[in-house]
Amino acid sequence: MGRMKLLGNVDLTAANTLRLPCQAERFAAPTTLTVLHQTLAEARRQGWPVTLLGGGSNVLLPERLPGLVVRPALNQWWLAEHQGQVLVYVGAGVNWHRLVMATAARGLWGIENLALIPGSCGAAPVQNIGAYGVELADTLQAVQVMELTSGRVYWLSAEACAFGYRDSIFKGELAGRVVITQWVLRLSRTSAPRLGYGDLAARLPGTPTPLGVAEAVCAIRREKLPDPQVLANAGSFFKNPLVTDEQAAQLLRQYPAMPHFPQGEGLTKLAAGWLIDQCGLKGMRDGAFGVHQHQALVLVHFGGGDRQGLMKTADYIAARVEARFGMRLEPEPRLINP
Repeated sequence: MGRMKLLGNVDLTAANTLRLPCQAERFAAPTTLTVLHQTLAEARRQGWPVTLLGGGSNVLLPERLPGLVVRPALNQWWLAEHQGQVLVYVGAGVNWHRLVMATAARGLWGIENLALIPGSCGAAPVQNIGAYGVELADTLQAVQVMELTSGRVYWLSAEACAFGYRDSIFKGELAGRVVITQWVLRLSRTSAPRLGYGDLAARLPGTPTPLGVAEAVCAIRREKLPDPQVLANAGSFFKNPLVTDEQAAQLLRQYPAMPHFPQGEGLTKLAAGWLIDQCGLKGMRDGAFGVHQHQALVLVHFGGGDRQGLMKTADYIAARVEARFGMRLEPEPRLINP
């Protein structure tokens, strides 16, 4: 069953893909629900504040985190199949990209467009991760959580998770109140490729397979995005802004080549990377941080910086975009405060 193990003064610099310096006063990586329950109970007894950490790919950490940092390591996943529909049960500690490739290799459709997104599966519902026209919410059926204050375990339906664009109830009402322990996806063996974004379709002549789509997505991402193991980054740093159709039409009259994606309900999504690039900021460097030379949506850390310096760079970029296009870009990574 495993036993509770608490570590003191743990360096989390390598535990976040931006490599921001951070020291945890205490750290635990529980491997089962029972050990997680024991760990949270100990935190309650001691009065320690609890910070939840997943794969560290979409967070902005402070220099010190008091109390207890919990990184769930529930690393099991399994399939349950019935009449062509496949339910995939996934523990919070499973690596997201490995899950995508494993299900795609089994001929399962649904999450192949989300290949090579870094991070753990427990963090995926928080942001409602998405790429190439697909979001996690498209296939997610339910999420299991444990309450921090009581240890109670219960399930939330996908509807109850209030998913939106890079948003969910876990960033709102339930932020800091629950830890995601497990979730279930519904995938399918029926061919259902979604190739409408970028040059995905052009890379997949003939009849695509889920694995073929996933591999094509990996190839595109590797061409455009820096490997966080080589150059520290958190992937897309800014959300793609949603504007009214009227605002989009006004901008298109001035910038006919502007990428835009109608979302329905009077809203259009714009490409934050394109907006940043139009401001001449691709490849810029501001001390320890900068904009990636091939993808303006990615901020990179060259080393020696901290969160304060990163946010200074991000604010400068957002101000430049706002001055030119009249909209304020919002960071996508979560700001974790002590």
